[in-house]
Amino acid sequence: MASLVPPFVPPFVPPWFLQNGLAMTVYISLVASQTWRQSIDLLPVAYRDHVFSGQGNVPIFGRWAVPGPGEASSRARAGIGPKGTIIATYGITGSLDDQWQLEILCRKAYHRGYGVVMFDWRAHGKTGELSPTLTSDGIYEGEDYVALAAAAKALGCPPPYWFMGYSLSGQLALWGGKAAMALPPGCGLEPGDIGGVAVVCPSLDSNRSLKYLTADPLGKRLEQAIAGELKRLALRLHQVHPNDFDLAAIERANSIWGFDHELVISRLGFASVEDYYAASSPLPFMADLTIPTLIVYAADDPLFSPEIIPDLKRVCAANPKLDLVLTDCGGHVGYYASSDGQHQAGDGDRWWAWNRVLDWVDRVGG
Repeated sequence: MASLVPPFVPPFVPPWFLQNGLAMTVYISLVASQTWRQSIDLLPVAYRDHVFSGQGNVPIFGRWAVPGPGEASSRARAGIGPKGTIIATYGITGSLDDQWQLEILCRKAYHRGYGVVMFDWRAHGKTGELSPTLTSDGIYEGEDYVALAAAAKALGCPPPYWFMGYSLSGQLALWGGKAAMALPPGCGLEPGDIGGVAVVCPSLDSNRSLKYLTADPLGKRLEQAIAGELKRLALRLHQVHPNDFDLAAIERANSIWGFDHELVISRLGFASVEDYYAASSPLPFMADLTIPTLIVYAADDPLFSPEIIPDLKRVCAANPKLDLVLTDCGGHVGYYASSDGQHQAGDGDRWWAWNRVLDWVDRVGG
């Protein structure tokens, strides 16, 4: 058994037919993505659009909201101010208009009394329309999180700021935690303004996981589906910024590795994709993180190599700032609980991981 669940965390109990990581992952992708609105009883948030300035003055499109008097949360109705602000984005592909897991997180956070900032990360959604700057898998996106926190403070979103993400954006948020350890002078933030980092099923070691994924026939199909989305992302960027992207290179990018080889590494100064993945993977620096960090991770995640788990355990055991919630099952950003599991956890819905993330923020920030 790989599970390692702290005593302050209720157990995750999935439906009987979703006890396999691949089954959970497929269900979340094909079924829950269509029915999620019926799975939560929370009103939509009235976000405001804003163009933030990220690291290197890269324009980052986002949406933000702060609960006020008369809002849905009991805290707001009681006239008590927001508890802090959640800053989050999504995984390897998509945009703010279609990332329903991010919407669930932000609705739940908002109705618990937190301000929220969600954003299209580099090369994605409206951010990709505003700039031809490509992804760096955290190397610069971590600094984007800090820049967004400073801008959110200026907009009136209260500290402390909590950096969040899932899948690849979990990797980005961990880089945000690293960047927050040395805030830029004059950025408008103080060290206590950053509350911590909370991630669900983060990418931790890209070299090992991509080799693992492509070695399995089913994993290869998942990889090809992601690669197809990346190619579509690159084609959209070419349409908006035709002088910045070589169409022939995009045509050659038929895998995740190929996308980074053809379009990313030369812009970042790396000689190989392997070097880029080694430099951008967060597992090596997690032992040095000095702000509170929660990692929710499923041992049966079909996208990540199980060889990572012993290393993850060792890193978290050696750093008291890291809280690891390692479950035997959960799939890739799945964690859809059974009705019995929901009741055991005392949750108002089945989204176990997001409930645990926000419980942790309440506990650590309270």
